[in-house]
Amino acid sequence: MAGCIPLSREMLRDPIDIGVPDAPLDFARARAIAEARARQEAADPMLLAWYDRGAGRFSPQVTCCGDDKPAWLIYAESRGGDLVIDINGEAYVFVYRRTL
Repeated sequence: MAGCIPLSREMLRDPIDIGVPDAPLDFARARAIAEARARQEAADPMLLAWYDRGAGRFSPQVTCCGDDKPAWLIYAESRGGDLVIDINGEAYVFVYRRTL
């Protein structure tokens, strides 16, 4: 993510916050928690993008950066991402699209 805009809370649209105080919290567990919460909000949510701050990873691996948000977040929003799950204060962020 070198040279790209770092994620901040203000960039997220109406995030659902989840705090997971017990350790360890790795990507696989964070994703399972986010998936379960997303299914409470929508019958068939589609994961469009994710961010793992600790590992410095994100998906999709968009090569360009946005002007005011990380490109992976712009990608998700431009494809209908309307359900944001924020775990442990942007440690992990998952963006879903509610599907019909």
